[in-house]
Amino acid sequence: MQPALGLWIPLLLLLQVLPGQPQSLKEESTPSSVNCDQDQPVHELVKRVPGSVDEDGLCHCVVHLPNNLIPMNQLELLQSITQVLMDKYDQELSREPPTYNLLCLELEGARELVTQLMAKEGRTETEDLLSQLQSQIANASLTLKFLADSNQRSLRAYRQEVDILEGRLSDCEREKWQEASGPPLPPGSCAHGGLQKVSRPLVVQLNWRGFSHMAGVWGRDSAPDLDSSLYWVAPLSKDGRYFDYYRLYKSYDDLVLMKNYVERAMGYGDGSGNTVYENFMYFNYYGTRDIAKVNLSSNTLVLRRPLPSATYNNRFSYAGVSWKDIDFAGDEKGLWVLYATEESKGNLVVSRLNTSTLAVEKTWRTSQYKPAMSGAFMACGVLYALRPLSTRQEEIFYAFDTTTGRERRLSIPLDKMLETLHGINYSPLDHKLYVYNDGYLINYDLSFLALKQKQSKPPA
Repeated sequence: MQPALGLWIPLLLLLQVLPGQPQSLKEESTPSSVNCDQDQPVHELVKRVPGSVDEDGLCHCVVHLPNNLIPMNQLELLQSITQVLMDKYDQELSREPPTYNLLCLELEGARELVTQLMAKEGRTETEDLLSQLQSQIANASLTLKFLADSNQRSLRAYRQEVDILEGRLSDCEREKWQEASGPPLPPGSCAHGGLQKVSRPLVVQLNWRGFSHMAGVWGRDSAPDLDSSLYWVAPLSKDGRYFDYYRLYKSYDDLVLMKNYVERAMGYGDGSGNTVYENFMYFNYYGTRDIAKVNLSSNTLVLRRPLPSATYNNRFSYAGVSWKDIDFAGDEKGLWVLYATEESKGNLVVSRLNTSTLAVEKTWRTSQYKPAMSGAFMACGVLYALRPLSTRQEEIFYAFDTTTGRERRLSIPLDKMLETLHGINYSPLDHKLYVYNDGYLINYDLSFLALKQKQSKPPA
C-alpha cells in the first residue's frame, strides 16, 4: 500500500496562493488604458483587468485576488481528509493480523489440554497419538509466530491446520472418556455404583424466545420409556418467574433445526422447577404451594393439589435461582419433588409422588440447607446436589440415597458456560443432564461407577 501522495499536490499549490495579497502575473510596467482581456487569454477568475502593452505587444497588469478564492473551510476539510488517510496508512503498515492472537490462545489451550490428558495415570492406546498432537501443536505455534514477524503470508492455511488439530484432539478426548467410563449403560439402567463424573457442557442453542428470557427449563421425558423421543423447552417470562409458554419437539433433530414443533400457552406456572414424566408436565402452580400436572397431548390441566407443608413464593429457593421453591425431578425410580418446609428450617426435603394422584408416597429429610444449593436432580433414586464454585464452575458436592437413607460427600466438578443454572433435568434414556443456563440449552453426559464383579472362590 502506498500513501495518497496525490492529495498533497493540490494542497501545496493552494498554500502558494495567499488570499488578500497582490500577485504579479507578469513583471509590472508603466500602466496604460489598454484593456488586456480583449486580445490576451486570461485566468477565468480575472476578467477586464486594466493594464498596459509594451513595445513587444505583451500585456502587463496587477491583479489583487479576492479573499474568498480559497475558502478556509475547504482548506481545513482538505487538511482533515489528508490526515485521516495518512493515519489509515500508518495503521495498515503497523497492524498485526487480527486472527493471530486468537490462534495463539487456541493453540495454548490445546497444548494445556494435551498436557493434562498425558498427565493422567495409566497408559492408554491414545498416549502415542497425544504425543504426536503435542508436537504438531508446538510446530504450528512456532510457525504462527514466524508468520506474524514476517507478515508475508496468509493465515488461512494455518487456520485450517488448527481446526484439524482441534478436531483430532476432541476425538482423542472422547476416546479417553470412554476408556475411563467403561461400557455405556443401557437406557433406564441403574446397574452402576453411583455418579462418577460429568462431561464438558454441550451448547445446543439459544432458547426460542431470545436472550431476554434468561430463566427457564428444558429436557426430555424423564420416564424410562424407549418409545418416547419427546423434547420440550419452557423459557420463563422476562421477569424470571412466570411460566406461560412451552414448545414440544418430536425429536432432537427437530429441536436443533427448530422445526415441526407445537407451541402452547400455559398461563399459571411458577418458576423453573418443571419436569415432564410420561407425557405430563409437572409444575408449581403460580403463587401457591400447589403442585399441578398438564396433559401435553391436549394442553389441559388435569390435576392440582397442595404439597403439604411446602414453602413457596421464594421462601426457600435455590442460591441465585429465584421462584424455584418446588422442584420436580424424574428418574428410573419414579417422580419426585424437592422442596423445603418451615419444620425442616429450610433444609431440603425429598418426596416421591404418585403420578396419578400427586399424593406423597414417602418423604426423606436431608441435612442440607436448600438456599445454599444452586440446584439438584435425581438419578436412580439418589439425590445429587450442586453448589457454585465460581461463575464458570459448579460442584456436585452431596448425595442422598433414598434406598438406604445414607448421605455422602462428593466433589465432582461441573463446568458451565454462563453463571446461573436455572432448570436441571436428568434423563434415564440417555443418562444426560439437560440444563437451562442463562437462556441457553446445555446438556452433559453423566458417567457412573461400574459395579464390582464378584470374585468366584478358587476350587479346593
